[in-house]
Amino acid sequence: MPLLRDAALTDAFDRGAGHYDRLVALNPGYHSQLRRSAGRLGLAEGGAGSRVLDLGCGTGASTAALAAAFPAAEIVGVDASAGMLERARAKHWPERVRFVHATAEDLERTEAHGSFDAVLAAYLFRNLTDPDSVLRTVHGLLAPAGRLAVHEYALGGRRADRLMWDAVCRGVILPLGTATGDRDLYRHLWRSVAAFDTAPAFAARLGRAGFAGVRVLPLPGWQTGLTHTFVCRRADAKADGAAPKTERERGTERGTDAGSGPGRRAETETAVLDRGSGGSGGTPAPGAG
Repeated sequence: MPLLRDAALTDAFDRGAGHYDRLVALNPGYHSQLRRSAGRLGLAEGGAGSRVLDLGCGTGASTAALAAAFPAAEIVGVDASAGMLERARAKHWPERVRFVHATAEDLERTEAHGSFDAVLAAYLFRNLTDPDSVLRTVHGLLAPAGRLAVHEYALGGRRADRLMWDAVCRGVILPLGTATGDRDLYRHLWRSVAAFDTAPAFAARLGRAGFAGVRVLPLPGWQTGLTHTFVCRRADAKADGAAPKTERERGTERGTDAGSGPGRRAETETAVLDRGSGGSGGTPAPGAG
């Protein structure tokens, strides 16, 4: 079965939208890890005065993570699936949150246009036909020194990571997808992760797209070695010379991670690609994202 792309993938998400939230709720750490990745954008003062794009927002789990991390920011959620957006819009949101129906490729031609101080893209880029083109679009939408956080299944590059992913898919994800009638969507999840960049390769892709300060950060639990946060900023001649430090960068200098609470040590970047795939004792469930 080939990977689902463009309209075929959108249709699959439309069909799977009704079961989506229930399935991801079975995934240990799914929501807490989204909150961790959102917090790694490091916007100061709760995001006051900031405009944030949630690209590929789905049913709104990543939007909720952004709203919790930055209670003063304006947030725009964008997704290509009308079915997923219907679920997102049905939830309770503050006035500062709104949603736009658009593909990632068409952002510049929709009401989601304009300058953003930060962008979060969760479980998006491996689903795109042309991720490089969308990365260039995101780079152009960011304000000078604006930040991008990509939360994505991108295997660490070790054989053990691939074996772990295959075992999770065969033992949990595909059976649950079959039970809900969404086998094609979750088979796509399995195959799309296997076909996508490893974490080092995606970090290099970000650099080629013009992003600076690329960092690859771990996520805890069973997804260690399978899922990462990629944090970077818009490369800009003036900004690169005098970009203001975010809360996370100030916290890192103090030996703490501003995105994960006081007193916690900053997580190692890039070197995590050599870590094993430790478990959390829970059983994972799908999040096709």
